[in-house]
Amino acid sequence: MIYTVTFNPAIDYVVRLAEPLQAGAVNRAAGEDCVLGGKGINVSGVLAQLGCPSVALGFVAGETGAWLERGLAAQGLRTDFIHLPEGMTRINVKIKADQETELNGAGPAIPPQAMEALYAKLDALQPGDILVLAGSIPASLPADTYEKILSRLQGRGVDAVVDAAGPLLARVLPYRPFLIKPNHHELAELAGRALHGDGEIEAAARELQAQGARNVLVSMAGDGALLLDETGAVHRMGTPRGTVVNSVGAGDSMLAGFVAGYLQSGSYQNALRLGTACGSATAFSLGLADRQTIDCLLQTL
Repeated sequence: MIYTVTFNPAIDYVVRLAEPLQAGAVNRAAGEDCVLGGKGINVSGVLAQLGCPSVALGFVAGETGAWLERGLAAQGLRTDFIHLPEGMTRINVKIKADQETELNGAGPAIPPQAMEALYAKLDALQPGDILVLAGSIPASLPADTYEKILSRLQGRGVDAVVDAAGPLLARVLPYRPFLIKPNHHELAELAGRALHGDGEIEAAARELQAQGARNVLVSMAGDGALLLDETGAVHRMGTPRGTVVNSVGAGDSMLAGFVAGYLQSGSYQNALRLGTACGSATAFSLGLADRQTIDCLLQTL
């Protein structure tokens, strides 16, 4: 089974304006949507489109948390959230006008007893399970939370997939995660130098592999992606043609596609191909990728 963890889920209230946003004035929406998400939840959503069941773990609070939980169930996603006694699941306001403006909520504090409840759920994972850790750590949790999770799972046959940046990613490498997915900017930050061209990106990815990562998937926006797999082989994939209308969730979609592709085929090249199609399908859509768009793009890769 695949498990995803979202520490700070959100309801994104997306407002579209026909005119530029005017501060200090009344702005009337031309359209609006509510999107239920968070990085791990996004991964679960795209996995469902690909026919791969998963369980979304994490924390919810208050009436907004109940709404998010019901909404995900209506989408057919399986969740096993921990309900926090105080606070509310955050609402993020996304204003799409001539420019994009975001106002992101803080979310509820996660007390130690709630974190212990999550550890108990993770302790029940079985050999062959996959755990996806995506995004940053909320301020209410220790900075070494990812390390503590992977330490508990070490030696138990659970494959960890980590999508994080900076020190948060660097500190999990000794636990030999199955896959990490930095983008090219995050990879340059970890390498401590600017990276130009595939050769330098590959060299920096090999440094992370030497530190413990089994597979390193580097997303490069419009330039596609590069994968350094655990055999040492390098796979390169461009992007299909299309108009980018949405950047939210594209990396999560690529991650979901890669995991599903590898589980379904056992091939890293096929995993990279499906991951690229999923990431691009989300980038070319107003919401997360759907199966029809993914299949169409797969035919072009």
